[in-house]
Amino acid sequence: MTEKSSLYVKSLEKAFILLQAFNNNAHGGRMTHTEMQQASGLDSSTVQRVSHTLVELGYLERGPNRTYGIGRKFLEHAFEFLRNSPVVQRASPVLMQLQAETGERVDVSLFNDLTMIYALRRQTKRQTFYATLIGRQVPTYASTGGRVVMAHLSPAEREDILDRSELKQVTPKTITDKATILERVDLARQKGYALCLEEMMLGEIVLACPILDSAGAPVGAIHVSGSLADWDVQAFEERNAPLAIQAARAISI
Repeated sequence: MTEKSSLYVKSLEKAFILLQAFNNNAHGGRMTHTEMQQASGLDSSTVQRVSHTLVELGYLERGPNRTYGIGRKFLEHAFEFLRNSPVVQRASPVLMQLQAETGERVDVSLFNDLTMIYALRRQTKRQTFYATLIGRQVPTYASTGGRVVMAHLSPAEREDILDRSELKQVTPKTITDKATILERVDLARQKGYALCLEEMMLGEIVLACPILDSAGAPVGAIHVSGSLADWDVQAFEERNAPLAIQAARAISI
C-alpha cells in the first residue's frame, strides 16, 4: 500500500468511505447504522459520529425506520461541476445537434480511470430509467466510451487499467477476456470509434468517439446508442460513425 502523505486527513477519509458505501448498495439507496457499518468496514462509533455530521451538513438525509440516504446537497456540487466544465459547456449544443441528426440516444461520458461517468444525456422515449440519469458509472473496460479512451492511452496505461479492473460480465455478452478487449481497443484506434453490441444492456448497440484535450489526451467520449431491433450493425455504423466523429472533434478542446 502506498504510504499516505502527512497532509492526508484520516478523519475526512472516513466520511468519504461512508459515503462511498452508498454506491450500488443493495438496500434501495438507504441504510441503517448496522448496514452502513457492514458496507463501509467502519466501526459502530465512527459510523454514528460521521453519519450525524453528514446529516448536519446535508450530505446524508434521515429516512424512515432509522435509515439514511444520500442528501440533496450533492446536487449543488453536481451543478457547479457541470456548469464549470469546459467539456460539458462545449458538448451541450453539439449533443443536441447530434441527436437531431441521428434520432437516437446520445451521451457524453467523462474518463474517470476505471470508470466512465455520464455527464450529459439526451434520451429517446424508449430508454430505461438509468439511461436518463447523469452520474451513472460504467466500467472503462466494457463500455464503448472506455475502450475508445483506452485507444488513446499508451500500451502500459491500457494494461494498468485492465490489471486494476474487476473484469466481470455486466450482461452475458460482455467481453472479459483481456486479450480480446485489447484487440477491440486497437480496432477502435484504427477506426476512430468503438462499437459494442449488448455488452452493457441486452438489445443495445452503442458507438463512441473520443473527446480529446489540447494535448491529444482523452478526457471523455461521445456516444450514440440504438436498438438492435431497429438497426443492422453495418447500417448503424455507416449512418452514425461519421456524425459522432464530427461531433467529438467539435467538442475536443
